[in-house]
Amino acid sequence: MSASAPRRDTRGIVDPAGLLSRVRFRRHLPAPELRAHLEHYWLIDWELPEPYTSHVVPHPSVNVVFQRYGPPATGHASAEVAGIGLGLFAHELTGTGRVCGIQFRPGGFRPFAPAWPVSTWTGRRVPLTDVFPDATSPAAVLTPDEDHARVAALDAFLLAHGPAPDPAADHAVELVELARSDRTIRRAAQLAAASGLSARSLQRLFADRVGVGPKWVILRYRIHEALERAEAAGTTGTPDWAALAAELGYSDQAHLVRDFTTTIGVPPTAYARGPSVP
Repeated sequence: MSASAPRRDTRGIVDPAGLLSRVRFRRHLPAPELRAHLEHYWLIDWELPEPYTSHVVPHPSVNVVFQRYGPPATGHASAEVAGIGLGLFAHELTGTGRVCGIQFRPGGFRPFAPAWPVSTWTGRRVPLTDVFPDATSPAAVLTPDEDHARVAALDAFLLAHGPAPDPAADHAVELVELARSDRTIRRAAQLAAASGLSARSLQRLFADRVGVGPKWVILRYRIHEALERAEAAGTTGTPDWAALAAELGYSDQAHLVRDFTTTIGVPPTAYARGPSVP
């Protein structure tokens, strides 16, 4: 699997207009030999007169994050492995800062850290050196001001640590992409049938290589789509939530509203009136 350009959607970002008006956000593709395992690199720089809290509904992806909070000379720099976030992720940005992130494809992280099931990291954020003891220093990635130099440093880090051949991880990547792109896949049983695996084998594959179960992945992508529809409602008119619920595989509108509200913190109709979270 490869790509000629990074994706440009804002799926998963709550109030993307608010975030993008405050920070410089860019995506870049990694080296060609890494693209089967990575979604993209994401770079953020900010200089804010007042604090801003961003909210994200995480993708079913592991991220490696190099971050600096504060000015280059005195700010605190660190690096971590961020496992799949199960709930809404909120993060306050203040003053000056920089983040350089690696978003792996769902299933794509295991070839770089083959010693552990990916579920080991789910819901956790751990220092990068806990997973890669000889990892590059955060400064090597965060110091350059040019995007191409930061991308080169991220490429060098990853190429020094893999990827190890892993046909099972490759299969997991393909199945998650199927769940993301095929709107007829609405239940884990359908994904199991498409994969040629039993339901139990599919669960094991997802725990080991993705980090969450297939049902969770399917529902998360549907919430992303519902969030995007609610975001667009301000310009395209109020969606037919009952029709959207059926389209996304929910048994009724109430179940969609429940999952959306549980994940985002407000019902979809309230979000559509003006993106906000409690």
